[in-house]
Amino acid sequence: MADGVRLADGQIIRSELVVWCAGVQAPAFLADIDGLETNRINQLVVRPTLQTTRDDHVFAIGDCASCPRPGSEQSVPPRAQAAHQMAEFMVKQLNEVLADRPLRTFVYRDFGSLVSLGKFSTVGSLMGFLVGRSFFVEGYFARLMYRSLYKMHEAALYGGGRALLGPFVRGSRPSPTVKLH
Repeated sequence: MADGVRLADGQIIRSELVVWCAGVQAPAFLADIDGLETNRINQLVVRPTLQTTRDDHVFAIGDCASCPRPGSEQSVPPRAQAAHQMAEFMVKQLNEVLADRPLRTFVYRDFGSLVSLGKFSTVGSLMGFLVGRSFFVEGYFARLMYRSLYKMHEAALYGGGRALLGPFVRGSRPSPTVKLH
């Protein structure tokens, strides 16, 4: 809704600004899979090869995987950016498995975050692969980067043609105005 939130029971709470926060927790059924190690938020604990710690034939990626981060006490963050990198890595990793070659180690690269704050405002923090450190972006440049990233996600999900033609086919379907990438 453009002017509030509709609850599951149909009740409407009017609001000028809606903030949606999602906790990141893997599905509960993962904790019940016999023989696989899980952490406190039900993620499957994996080695840097993305193989589970207790079964070399089971791999996990994305939000359901707790992957160690070399040189850090923390795991790879359960974000879309990490899931995308893990998926691309797994394509290559499965080729190694099928060819009976040694597996590689997954290395996560944090490229930063962009937040769309409505139709005309975007802010973000980009990691310094260009200048060697992180930097804050806002305004038109941040909005252009956000739109480009959004189009890349659409192309990955639906194909390039549909991503390019999307605005013409979809029309003006309502969408959330605050998004994090």
